[in-house]
Amino acid sequence: MGITTTRDGAIALVTIDHPPVNALPVRGWFDLARAVREAGEDQSVHVVVLRAEGRGFCAGVDIKELADDPDHTALVGVNRGCAAAFGAVYDCAVPVVAAVHGFCLGGGVGLVGSADVIIASDDATFGLPEVDRGALGAATHLARLVPQHLLRALYFTARTVGAQELHRHGSVLDVVTRDELDKAALAVAGEVAAKDARVIRAAKEALNGIDPQPVRRSYRFEQGFTYEMTLLGAGGEARQRFVQGDR
Repeated sequence: MGITTTRDGAIALVTIDHPPVNALPVRGWFDLARAVREAGEDQSVHVVVLRAEGRGFCAGVDIKELADDPDHTALVGVNRGCAAAFGAVYDCAVPVVAAVHGFCLGGGVGLVGSADVIIASDDATFGLPEVDRGALGAATHLARLVPQHLLRALYFTARTVGAQELHRHGSVLDVVTRDELDKAALAVAGEVAAKDARVIRAAKEALNGIDPQPVRRSYRFEQGFTYEMTLLGAGGEARQRFVQGDR
């Protein structure tokens, strides 16, 4: 359990496995960042597949860890950890294919929105419950998945959107059954892995270089408002309501 890396030829599979809902604590985000970064640095790896075990892809951060955080050390840690993990996916030297099933919430959207290709199962849902948790963040990454006005509606209401709708917007490449998800992700990864790795690595760097959105900077800007909400008391109150089950 935790974050593991396995190989399928030139494809590295980085797996999130943190029961019950893949809500990662501070250490988990840094472990994930390290795994993705190391996979990209390995010259024998041509593609990374980011996947998960369990009920869903990722439920974001471990709210219980944040709720029991009198000096805000965990809040600072998880914000830095998320930034590190999202940045590792975005900056990975090789393309990252995200294989998403079930729920993909909060930090899960940050990971997927940082990836290069998304394959989703037909039960996958995506959303940012940040407003309901007294925090802000990952709108930067949701903006890479949906149009602007839908982004705002989803953000303000904390609603989720399904894989089929993201497929219609073009952000999800393929929607498959859950049983076929790993196979479909590996098939796309295999297509990329078959190319000249020197060209693919250069292509990844080139595409990041022409990206109109300053992903790292805009996400850190968002995170500043999470600190404000904590200082105002709204953040702590929301996290306590979540832990107590009053959502």
